[in-house]
Amino acid sequence: MNRIKALAALPCGRRSKWVVLALWVVLLVAAAPLASKLTDAQNNEVSSWLPADAESTKVINEQKDFRPDTTVPAVVVYERSSGLTQADQDAIVADRTEFGKAKGVTGKIEDTSFDKDRKAAQILVPIGIKDGGWNDLGDAVDQLKKALKDNPTGLKSYVTGPAGLGADQAESFEGIDGTLLYATLGVVVLILLFTYRSPVLWLLPVISAVVALFSAQAVVYLFTKAGLVVNGQSAAILTVLIFGAGTDYALLLIARYREELHRYEDRHEAMAAAMFRAGPAIVASAATVGVGMLCLMAAEMQSTKGLGPVCALGVLVGLIAMTTLLPALLVIVGRWVFWPVRPKFEPDAITHDEKGVWARVGRKISGGPRVVWIITAVILGVMTIGLTNLNGDGIANKDSFTNKPQSIHGQEVSERYFPAGSGDPIVVIGKESAAAALIQAIQGTPGIAPGQVHQTGAVGGRVQIEATMIASPDSKAANGTVERVRDSVHGVPDAAAKVGGGTATRMDVTSASEHDDKVIIPLILLVVLIVLGLLLRAVVAPLVLIATVVLSFAAALGISVFTFEHLLGFKGTDVGFPLFVFVFLVALGIDYNVFLMSRVHEESKRHGTRRGMQIGLAATGGVITSAGLVLASTFAVLGTLPIVAFAEMGFTVALGVLLDTFIVRSVLVTALTLDIGRKIWWPSKLAEHPDEDDPEPGGGDTREGVLVG
Repeated sequence: MNRIKALAALPCGRRSKWVVLALWVVLLVAAAPLASKLTDAQNNEVSSWLPADAESTKVINEQKDFRPDTTVPAVVVYERSSGLTQADQDAIVADRTEFGKAKGVTGKIEDTSFDKDRKAAQILVPIGIKDGGWNDLGDAVDQLKKALKDNPTGLKSYVTGPAGLGADQAESFEGIDGTLLYATLGVVVLILLFTYRSPVLWLLPVISAVVALFSAQAVVYLFTKAGLVVNGQSAAILTVLIFGAGTDYALLLIARYREELHRYEDRHEAMAAAMFRAGPAIVASAATVGVGMLCLMAAEMQSTKGLGPVCALGVLVGLIAMTTLLPALLVIVGRWVFWPVRPKFEPDAITHDEKGVWARVGRKISGGPRVVWIITAVILGVMTIGLTNLNGDGIANKDSFTNKPQSIHGQEVSERYFPAGSGDPIVVIGKESAAAALIQAIQGTPGIAPGQVHQTGAVGGRVQIEATMIASPDSKAANGTVERVRDSVHGVPDAAAKVGGGTATRMDVTSASEHDDKVIIPLILLVVLIVLGLLLRAVVAPLVLIATVVLSFAAALGISVFTFEHLLGFKGTDVGFPLFVFVFLVALGIDYNVFLMSRVHEESKRHGTRRGMQIGLAATGGVITSAGLVLASTFAVLGTLPIVAFAEMGFTVALGVLLDTFIVRSVLVTALTLDIGRKIWWPSKLAEHPDEDDPEPGGGDTREGVLVG
């Protein structure tokens, strides 16, 4: 115990606080240049996002033998509803020549295709992408668009296809790191100002969070040198995570420090006591989030697997910053930082607000906890009904943006005049000796456009064949065509054929995501259960808390699905949507379970469970509310991106956190704990500790309480 107290006091000693500050200054100077390199270290190659063992991913990797770069087709579409004029056709010929000069265009540009009525034309332009992945498409697509500017008046033209869509997506993410940083910083500052009502105090957690972010980015960058794969998605979420989780830890520590300043005249002793009391909850919370994130490494999706260690490293660095740098800063500046409401030394004062809103909520719930938790659970259960309409099969290209960029307009025009799959062909790679048999098998497959199967390359005894589908490549009909093609070519003797392309990739991603849901969700629940069990030294309490977590997640998902479908008009959800929402709601939302129940556990030793629950809610209700607002606001920032998948994730996580903060943690968990009583701590000795208002066998009461283990 003494060792733990000494460790807790280390960052806030009279001399050690200056050492801690100096170390962080040195670390920041060293970390800043490395943090700036993280963007360049990102690996956004297509294969780095996909399931490694999927057939479509293997095709992408084998395509490098046919071309040094991964090739993504851009589809340039022309339309004049009254019919293409001779001037139009001359311009199209000139454009095709210009396309060949564009940087990034690689390989042969196919001949121009015209529809039967000569109202539209399209050209497939192959664009090579390297380490920058989809980000490499922007410059090439911009050059294609530039070549179209001098076309005859009335001739409409668009750049679409996988390259056009990819370029529009890359543009949506352009500057995302800075946007997320400043937007997140802004909402955190506003909420901290509202929480503390101090013009100065908010600076310290914000400074600590910014230092933690730069340090975490530097650490992640160093890990990329050891093989860690970081992409744009994980780098963006790292920013949100550190500000969200890190500020949560800061709020809990500052709230406890303010309490201890009433008990201790010396601020160094007050901070040491605060670290000793709040430290275990903060560490347990960070451990839960970190280990929960590491569970993502069991994913088949490469993008999900890489997200796990990136977020775990971010949480670890955030924890270290908030338990060393922040305490040192707080004791260095002294009590005045709480101005205009400086905590006074009042050792006999009640430090939690007995008249505050959460104290009143606790007293009202205690009057009939069973009725409260049953009604609350039923309401949350009704909210889950929206899950029946959850469409997790992915979002069609035309529905993937909150706005309507040029690539979507172009796709609609292309599908009016040409086979819908012309811009995103099926790609088959097999043995060159079986090329004729493969072409015959593919052409005979229902769903393949007649005469649209061509050999596009041969190298090292392997052949590449491309086939155009009749159906749109992101449709269920296209999925069926790919399945039939796979059956056909796998049946060709001694062909060793693999089927890839955009549709096959989406199918394999969906399959991998379904696997990840089934494996990772139970794994995270188990991790959370174990951490809660160790922290609370009980079995019943963790099981109750896990049940509330699952109910909260399902309710948030149900409301969100209803909102997406009926209010926002979104068509479906991304295949990774349920897993990502679960990870962030459960792994991060568990903070509030830990903050609340660790304090209840502490107070139950002195006052019994029922009174301990009321004190715990009164003491932590405000900080949990503030933390929830910070976390919800940081994730809501993701909703500002014009990508439906990110808008959906940001909305649902923000909604889930608010639901968890104001309803589940503060009402449902409180009511359940009051109803179950001391048995919630079973099998620890605390389960036998009587409440203050329980009569002892010999009469009297136990209002002073007994400290038990």
